[in-house]
Amino acid sequence: MSSTHTIISQIFKDIVLSQNESRIIEDKMERIELKKGSSLLQAQDTVYHQYYVDQGCLRTYFIDAAGKEHTIQFAINDWWISDYTAFFNTGKAIMNIETIQDTTVYKISRSNMDALLLEIPQLETFFRKKMEGAFASFQKRILASLSQTAKERYLSFITTYPNIEQSVKNYHIASFLGITTESLSRIRKEIAQNSVS
Repeated sequence: MSSTHTIISQIFKDIVLSQNESRIIEDKMERIELKKGSSLLQAQDTVYHQYYVDQGCLRTYFIDAAGKEHTIQFAINDWWISDYTAFFNTGKAIMNIETIQDTTVYKISRSNMDALLLEIPQLETFFRKKMEGAFASFQKRILASLSQTAKERYLSFITTYPNIEQSVKNYHIASFLGITTESLSRIRKEIAQNSVS
């Protein structure tokens, strides 16, 4: 069994695929290896692909008019990532995506995905559920930013991303939480003190 065939089984583990269906999908996905600090997507690029993360960690961020970075999402193993507003319209990206660890992704174009949905109808349900999950996560994040304290948002972050905190720069985490690095340090210190007492 090829390594690509194995990864197809991993990516689509929630559904049962025949060997022929797996080969069809395999033909439409491409493996990419990226070093830490590489750019996967830049603002103003035309977005043709979405990416499945096999290994590593990536960060999606937006740069505002003042030049300030706002981290929108981290993506780790078994997550999908793209600038979806642009991907679904084959438009220009407003987001940037960079690797913050050495990373392996599998990319699929919108046209290849549409072809797969026609050839293998059960993939429609698979991708719909992924999009539903992503939409729910983004909605929860918006509500958290409106209603939770910075400490609560940080605790949620380390629950959602338990294995990447040591690999992510403090200013990336602070940007994701919408706080300063100084505030992040204070929160960590407070949590550490409370765990000791």
